[in-house]
Amino acid sequence: MQPRNMSMSGVVDLAAVKAAGEAKAKAEQARAEAARQASQGGGAAPSAGAVPPSALVIDVDEAGFERDVLQLSAEVPVVLDFWAEWCQPCKQLSPLLERLTVEANGRLVLAKVDVDANQMLMQQFQIQGIPAVFAVVAGQVLPLFQGVAPEQQIRETLAQLVQVAEERFGIIGIEVDPNAEGAAESVPAEAPAGPHDALLEAAVVALDAGDLGGAVQAYKNVLADDPGNTEAKLGLAQAELLARVQHMNPQQVRTAAAENPRDPAAQIAAADLDLVGGHVEDAFGRLVDTVKVTFGDDRDAVRLRLLELFEVIGADDPRVTAARTALARVLF
Repeated sequence: MQPRNMSMSGVVDLAAVKAAGEAKAKAEQARAEAARQASQGGGAAPSAGAVPPSALVIDVDEAGFERDVLQLSAEVPVVLDFWAEWCQPCKQLSPLLERLTVEANGRLVLAKVDVDANQMLMQQFQIQGIPAVFAVVAGQVLPLFQGVAPEQQIRETLAQLVQVAEERFGIIGIEVDPNAEGAAESVPAEAPAGPHDALLEAAVVALDAGDLGGAVQAYKNVLADDPGNTEAKLGLAQAELLARVQHMNPQQVRTAAAENPRDPAAQIAAADLDLVGGHVEDAFGRLVDTVKVTFGDDRDAVRLRLLELFEVIGADDPRVTAARTALARVLF
C-alpha cells in the first residue's frame, strides 16, 4: 500500500501563513530554558504538570476518545495511529511513530487505536485500509497519510503539523520531564522562592497602583530571563489588555464595531472591551466571526489578538478550548 496525502499542504496552505510565529518563538525559548534548567538542576523534582516520556504514547478507545484525544488536542497535537495486531505494515510504522513522538519532546502525542476493538471509530474516520494516520488539532481532524512511508517523509509531515499547531493556534505542546517516570505518586516538596519573585511582586504592586506601563515592563523583565514563566505570561497578557482599554470610549468603540462588522480594528477593540467586562464568550465569538470574513494580514491580526486573549483567560479554561475548536473550524 502506497502512502498518500503525505503533505499537509492539501489541508492547510502553509504558504499563506505569515511568519508571525510569536507563540512558536515563545515555545522554543521556553523549551530552551527548561532544558537549561534541567541540565543545571540534575535530579530536581519534576515541574508541576510535566509528564514522563511514556505518557506521550497512549492507547485510545471509543469510550475515552473525547477526553484522551479531542480535549487533549487543545494543548498538544494528537497523532492517531489506526492499527491491528494482524497488520504487518502496522508493525513497521507504529514503532517509528512512537520513536518520533518521543523525540518531539512534548510537541506531539501519539494515540494508538486498535481497529478490531474500535470498529465505530474506524467507521467514523472512513478508514478503508491500515495503517492509517490522522491528526487532531484543537478538536479538528486532519488526514495525514495511509500506509508505510520513508522516515524522512514522516518527519516532515509531523514537523508541518507542529508548525500549524503553534503558528495558527498557539498550541505549543506539553512539558516532558524524563525524571518523572515512576514519580507520579510522590508528593513534590514545596518549591522554594524563585529568582523572579521580587519582579513579579513589583508587577502586582504596579497593577494595584494603576501603573500599567510599569506592570508590563516588570512582567517583560521576568520573561526575558524565564520565557516559560506562566505567572508572568498571564500577568503580561492581562496588563497589556488593561493598557489597551484604559483610554477607550466604550460607546464609540461599540458603535464602530456595530457599524463596521468586517473592520478588524473595530472588532478587535470591541473584543478587548468584551473581555474586560467579563463577557469572555462574546469576545472570543466576535473574533472568530471576524476571522471568517477577513483575509490576509487582516485575518492574521485578528487571529493573533484572539491568541493573546486566550493567554489572558488561561489554556485550561473550557471557554478557551471551545474557542480554539471554533477557530480551527474557520481556518480549516
